[in-house]
Amino acid sequence: MRSICLLNALCAGEPDPKQSRTIGIKDGLIAEATIEKALHQYDIVIDCNGLTVFPGFIDVHNHGAVGIDVNAADTEGLLEIGKFLAGNGVTAWMPTLVPDTAENYRQAIAAIDGAIERQRDLPVAQAVGVHYEGVFANEKMCGALRPEYFKKFTGSELDELPRLKKGAHMMTFAPEIEGGIELAKELDRQGWIGSIGHTHADVTTLDAARRAGSSHVTHFFNAMTGIHHRETGVAGWALTSPDVTFDIIADGIHVVPTMLEFALRAKSPEKVLLISDSIAPTGLGDGTYALWSEKVIVEGGRTRNERGSIAGSVITMLDAMRNLVAYGFSASEIAQMASANPARLLKFDNRGAIGVGKRADLFGWDEDGHIRFVIIGGRMVENFGSA
Repeated sequence: MRSICLLNALCAGEPDPKQSRTIGIKDGLIAEATIEKALHQYDIVIDCNGLTVFPGFIDVHNHGAVGIDVNAADTEGLLEIGKFLAGNGVTAWMPTLVPDTAENYRQAIAAIDGAIERQRDLPVAQAVGVHYEGVFANEKMCGALRPEYFKKFTGSELDELPRLKKGAHMMTFAPEIEGGIELAKELDRQGWIGSIGHTHADVTTLDAARRAGSSHVTHFFNAMTGIHHRETGVAGWALTSPDVTFDIIADGIHVVPTMLEFALRAKSPEKVLLISDSIAPTGLGDGTYALWSEKVIVEGGRTRNERGSIAGSVITMLDAMRNLVAYGFSASEIAQMASANPARLLKFDNRGAIGVGKRADLFGWDEDGHIRFVIIGGRMVENFGSA
């Protein structure tokens, strides 16, 4: 039995600050969150004293880290990314592909399949699916994506994309492209998670996509039309449609802090997901890197490609959490956006929360802003480094 003495936890509900609470973990699941219990029966016992305990973060939009790009990674590379993510509070992630050749897609999917097969007993963030970003995007909203690989939808293109043997499948697409609404219907029929992004669709088209099953929006404010007092725009539609959710990059660069806080408060943390949109240079510092057939410069935490576009971020989900703490968001609000809401989007019933019967994906955060422990699938992650 492993025992860790740590602080008031974000356990099941709001704990009494005068009482010590414990979490007992057995067979990879949270078996108990209580004040007094016979603790010897558990594999791991956490005395939540000195830390806030969060459900592990779930990053649904991540292109890579520590010099490894998901599009070009082999299985070993993906596991290295997973190790880095685990040390930064992420316990599950969606490797995210930018538009590429059919052969590179096949190699990337084979690598993700390999990671999913090998990762279970490893101390790494678990790859839980694949996110295809921008295969069906609008060239006028390409951002850092490569439009030469964009596709229209005429009926067969979705079936031509390689798929995982198991795991969630997510697609960011622009509903205004040729065949876009039919694509939304097909994504829904085949069980994909359809997310609207890299788009300047009008409200009529957006409503049609929502009726077809796509009610989520990718990296809010970025690569979409904004809000104008005489034109709703994609951003305005996402904010004002009650059943639409969106994810957002909380690095203070993709969205400036005042607009970030506005968006989260206006939509409410119950309907927002935090993402990293991390790219391969994440964790390596400033420099010039080769990525996606061009050079990407990282300077002062800001990315820029040769076309002058922001090319993803170099933050972790932990960095996003620290930013939101500084902006005044509570631990429970952050846990909602970084854990519970991503789990709901991916239709995972046993992840994203701390409660009896839930998968034991947890980390403890101390008052100095550092991670003190990480547990993935009921196993302690050893020798990690918090960014």
